[in-house]
Amino acid sequence: MNSRWLIYLAVVVLSLVAGCTYEPEQSSQTREDVTELKDSRAKTVTSEVSLDDEGSNASLEAALQDMTDAEFERASQIYFDRCAGCHGVLRKGATGPAITPEELAERSDAGIAMVIANGTSGGMPGWGDVLGSDGVELLVKFLREEPPTPPEMSLEDMRETWKLIVEPGQRPSEPEHSRNWQNFFSVTLRDAGKVAIIDGDTKEVVSTVDTGYAVHISRMSATGRYVYTIGRDGKAVMIDLWMEKPDKVAEVKTCYDARSIEVSKYRGEDGDFYDRYVIVGCYWPPHFVILNGSTLEPIKVVSTRGYTYDTGEYHPEPRVASIVASRFKPRWIMSVKETGQIWLVDYSDVRNPTIKMIEAERFLHDGGWDATGRYFLVAANKRNSIVVLDAREERVVSVVNTGRVPHPGRGANWIDPDYGPVWATVHLGEGLLALIGTDPENYPEYAWKVVRRIELPSSGSLFVKTHPKSRWVWVDFPLSKNESMQRSVCVISKENASLYRCWEVADYGRAVHIEYSMDGSEVWISVWGRMNDAGREGEIVIYEDSTLEEKTRIRGLVTPTGKFNVYNTAMDVY
Repeated sequence: MNSRWLIYLAVVVLSLVAGCTYEPEQSSQTREDVTELKDSRAKTVTSEVSLDDEGSNASLEAALQDMTDAEFERASQIYFDRCAGCHGVLRKGATGPAITPEELAERSDAGIAMVIANGTSGGMPGWGDVLGSDGVELLVKFLREEPPTPPEMSLEDMRETWKLIVEPGQRPSEPEHSRNWQNFFSVTLRDAGKVAIIDGDTKEVVSTVDTGYAVHISRMSATGRYVYTIGRDGKAVMIDLWMEKPDKVAEVKTCYDARSIEVSKYRGEDGDFYDRYVIVGCYWPPHFVILNGSTLEPIKVVSTRGYTYDTGEYHPEPRVASIVASRFKPRWIMSVKETGQIWLVDYSDVRNPTIKMIEAERFLHDGGWDATGRYFLVAANKRNSIVVLDAREERVVSVVNTGRVPHPGRGANWIDPDYGPVWATVHLGEGLLALIGTDPENYPEYAWKVVRRIELPSSGSLFVKTHPKSRWVWVDFPLSKNESMQRSVCVISKENASLYRCWEVADYGRAVHIEYSMDGSEVWISVWGRMNDAGREGEIVIYEDSTLEEKTRIRGLVTPTGKFNVYNTAMDVY
């Protein structure tokens, strides 16, 4: 067996396990961890790949001679950090198109490099300024090779990573501080591998917690006391907000790449499951994992591999996207991206969970509840539509065509003066805010239809947000091709259903993700800078919602992105 092939596999494994970042500013501890992981995984790969594979890999081995080991490592890390989320670990496509060597065969290296560097009008950002010309060229070379198949992860593998740091009985029985912890914000410090717990009243950073690379979301326990985070390295972390200095009390690695986490929120005739369990939805391996809600001990792992709902073709990588918790029954509602199914996971018998698979639409991604908490609206972004699921009746009631590549985050709910209750989504592929009627009882003629299309000044939006007490709807444009718009936000008047005002939040970085304070009086916007750009790593800008005037800035944060108010997240206020 050619050693280069083994190195290639080991580097891919390392990229997934070690945090998927190619940033050069790694701490000495990170370097030590990476070396240890690389050595151990290389031994595993050597033992698992047989000599029979040598002939089938001959052409790849020959091609790989053109790249040094260091180039392999960097290219693998770049791909898994910047590309895998949209194009898939196996490059078969999802939000973005398939980019296997076969799909790219008719394209020139220069053409591929141009797309990587400049992005596309469909919502892909340009990476030229981030990667540089050498990084772009390296990625082109990497994409010409067959994608590796990363390793699986067993329940035993997960248990070996599980750390119960503070036993449930040793945790405080009441808050050890006098702060308004329900107005805390859990803020992702993406490239630092941490979250900051910020006091929404005083704007102080109360605690900075090591979580793992690129936390994608924070979700709160049903009571709000605990923050559960999931990173793109597949590590789940549980943070106790009642501690004098909030800190993690448990952690576990459930996979190599993940995006979603949620708790059990049902309490009713079928039992009290408040915070009893946690579910993590993974990208690779494609599976979901059920954990103990108090300790994060792994209980059950279930694969999501299967067949596409429409063509009946087997798919090796159906990734778990958004997950929400039903309050009608002991169920999690889970979006399975590539196969186009919504799974209803019944956790009442957690070791023998039953799963109802509902045909929806392919390439499901992000979504949220309507204002009543009965209907779950989720984007099938590559199909330009929103799927509406009735959580009470457990059926899809509509698939609504909205615009090019909808990306709602969790969406936004308010009362339109003409059409009643609506839920809205922004789009990656066009400058559009689409409003969908959500009240089939009182406004049946508008239910599950796009009732308004409000033109926005740019494509590239990721999030839309409002609050029941606000007269505004806020949107961002972090993936716009226009640099000024990347740094801008816009507000839309609910009363007039029209664009009111747009402005730049900062003179650097990207303005991304909007969150309200507990009482709805303030709006927090992240300025996502660069980890290696001194003084411009990032900050949070806070506005008075009623006047749209800037109140203050929280500076000195390293690449802040998503931020989640405890009360609003626990109570699904958006």
